[in-house]
Amino acid sequence: MAKLRIAGTWVGVIDLELENWTVAMLREEVAKRSNAQRPDSINLISAGKVLKDGDGSQNLTQLGIRNNAKILATRVSVDEGKSLEQELMAEEERSRRLARVKAAATALSKRHVDGSLPIEDFNIELENQGGQKVQLGTETDQRAVMMGLMLHENAKNLLTRQLYKDALEVLTMGEEAFSLCDPKVLEFIDNVPILQIDMVWCYFLLRDISWLSVAGIRLEKAREGLERCHGKDFSRVRLLQAGCQPELALHMRLELLEGVVAYHNGQLDKSKKALTSAQAKFSQLQVPDEALSHVMSMGFKERDARRALRLNNQDIRRAVDFLFEEKTKRKQKREDDIRHRTEIMELKQYGVTPLKKAVNVEKLKELVAIGFEKKLAAEALRRNENDFQKALDDLTNPETNSAIQIDIESRKRKREQRAVNARIEELVSMGFDRSRVVVVVQAGETMEQTMSRLLSEFDPLRAFDANSSGNPASEASNLNPDSVEGPSTADEERDVEMEDELARDIGKADALSDYDIEVTKEGEAIQEYLALLASTDSKDALSSC
Repeated sequence: MAKLRIAGTWVGVIDLELENWTVAMLREEVAKRSNAQRPDSINLISAGKVLKDGDGSQNLTQLGIRNNAKILATRVSVDEGKSLEQELMAEEERSRRLARVKAAATALSKRHVDGSLPIEDFNIELENQGGQKVQLGTETDQRAVMMGLMLHENAKNLLTRQLYKDALEVLTMGEEAFSLCDPKVLEFIDNVPILQIDMVWCYFLLRDISWLSVAGIRLEKAREGLERCHGKDFSRVRLLQAGCQPELALHMRLELLEGVVAYHNGQLDKSKKALTSAQAKFSQLQVPDEALSHVMSMGFKERDARRALRLNNQDIRRAVDFLFEEKTKRKQKREDDIRHRTEIMELKQYGVTPLKKAVNVEKLKELVAIGFEKKLAAEALRRNENDFQKALDDLTNPETNSAIQIDIESRKRKREQRAVNARIEELVSMGFDRSRVVVVVQAGETMEQTMSRLLSEFDPLRAFDANSSGNPASEASNLNPDSVEGPSTADEERDVEMEDELARDIGKADALSDYDIEVTKEGEAIQEYLALLASTDSKDALSSC
């Protein structure tokens, strides 16, 4: 027999056999001796760890409890216990979700940068603020930037949903992703300083003053980065956006946060200067009702009209021009997306290179422009790992050209045969006689015609006998294609749900999304801290009297 010394809700010694007792049994015994009505109202703690019932398969010895061990027993309300358990479960779920976000961003950035054939019907590409595709540094740099941007967009979505803690975690992941990129590549990308501002904004929304020293450093880096990207007078960003003034709300948030950090560091004059400047920008961002009504009267939605006026310094004519330009851009984007999806579906027909890369579209267009048949040119590029010159050599060599054509025809026949086999198996699974199915399918009719013919002569009893005899007709065995497989586009195991969520976040964004800030919370914060400064000034004035 072993002894356990219990303290807390009940004080005493319990004699028991450690090998035969479980946590649930010990909890029940302590509840009984302490007159607790329910065992689940008792918490047991040993060596700083809360003992859990588990599935009851482990005894106390297996849990590391020894003779003369001290157990602390505390009583909690059942509701409190359930609340704690729910909180732990929610935290575990949150951690799992964040891990999924990071894994999905990593997978997407890898697939869409290294030239692999997209599994999806879309392709993610890096663009500048003008909408042109850009190539940034090495493949590693491209992947790091793409991953950072995806995580940043997801974090902004979480901020909108007021999930500030989650947003901060995802922003931290985004910062880590950007850190993998060559610093020189990031010098003229404003996404990094904007991410820094968003991180400090999360600190503020969480009211976490422990981040104060880090916040100041982040804001300094953010200001340096924005001045480098936008120009000190914002001339560069306004030139890129055709005279539009998108940066006002972003700089207002930056100055607000600088004022908050200065206030908590005791730098009251610096805080007042920053907050006063932020307040002036906030006033500039307020949209007059008359201007809003005028733009909406032209058929635009309130949110779009308000956004256009804010980004164009309340100028009605420029706001309307901006809205029509945005409409044209959205239409063009839809057309481009359709073209890209068609292009991707076509690429999937060509298969992948030996290193699992997609056929290079631009090089394919060049070969087609020279006069080569598209499928032939695609196969030449595929087998030569997209090496244009080697592909051209193969195409201009009669012997290799002929071999490529034979290979294409062979794979075409195999694909057709696989389609026939799949149709046969589908029809047999419906109960039709296999030998009859093979004959009808080989007639080359449509699925509707095939079904009509089979149903006209269908005998359920005969079909059951034929398909359950264990001796299927031998015709099907003659339809199996050669085991040599053509180019593979096999799908890999992936988190489709999370990848689709990240893709949707990116799809909603445009060149001005980072500057399109709803400033209500910022306005409230400016007033709050200006009031604190005024209160401090009043106290100083009274003390000097």
